This record gives sequence, structure tokens and C-alpha cells, in this order.
Amino acid sequence: MSTTQSERLRELLEPLVSSQGLDLEEIAVDSVGRKRVLRVVVDSDTGADLDRIADVSRALSAKLDETDAMGEGEYTLEVGTPGAERPLTEHRHYVRAVDRLVKFQLAEGGELVARILNVDDEGLDLEVPGVKGRKATSRRLGFADIDKARVQVEFNRKDNKDEKEEEA
Repeated sequence: MSTTQSERLRELLEPLVSSQGLDLEEIAVDSVGRKRVLRVVVDSDTGADLDRIADVSRALSAKLDETDAMGEGEYTLEVGTPGAERPLTEHRHYVRAVDRLVKFQLAEGGELVARILNVDDEGLDLEVPGVKGRKATSRRLGFADIDKARVQVEFNRKDNKDEKEEEA
């Protein structure tokens, strides 16, 4: 997708997405055979359930139908949320990942896997899991120290809400 088309689509669609209480995270146009697919990724601090995605999808579809932003050819609109292992690129992504396990590629080289405990304007407070029976440790990581960051999927972690319910 050309930068100008991407910019035009973002300018056209972002106000609609924002009006639904969501953030426009990504826009991509891909060719699949003779058809084109417009993929729009949305998210919010509270997540985006299926009803909100359906609402924003209808609003985007109506807006695209009344403009020529996608040109004359046929296309399919797909609206969704970021995947489970989303890359963290914006401050709001880190805020949304509080209490999640994240794999960091460090600017100085090397990797770190840690849980985000707190996010402020300068960086992150982390809990680095203990290895082989050792206790977890705390660490501070500035945004300038992070080259890349990606949320990790955890299958066997007990949720704090579950623990509180069991104690009651």
C-alpha cells in the first residue's frame, strides 16, 4: 500500500474509530488474488469486544462506500484487534500490557523476559521471574533501553482474580 493511500485512509478512518472510543492501531491493504483486503486493527484501554468491533466495522464500511478511498475495485474490509503476542510500539501499548509477561530486545543487546508492573513517562517497572527456585527480582527499564518488545502468551498462569475468588 502506498504511503499516500495509507495516510488518506488513516485520515478518513481515524475520526470514526475514535468516535467509537477506540484507537486506530494499524491499516494494511493486501492483494489476495484479484481481490484486495483492507485490514484495520483497533484497540482500547479496556479492550474491544465483538459488539464494538461490529459497530466500528459498520461505520467504516459506510464511510468507505461513500468515498473513493479504496478506488473502483472490489475489496473486503476486515476489522479486528491486535494479536495475543502484539508488538509494543506506543506508550499506550505498554500501559495496556501492565501485568503481562513481555519479551524485550534491549538496545544494548540481549533479551529480557519480565512482567510489566507499572508504566510512567520515562519507562517501566518490571518483575523479572526467578529461575530454578530463585525469587523474582525488580528492575527498572527506560524506554530508550528498549529496541523491541512483544507480549508473551501464558497458558498456565493463575490470574490474580482467580486467586482472590478462591480465598473468599
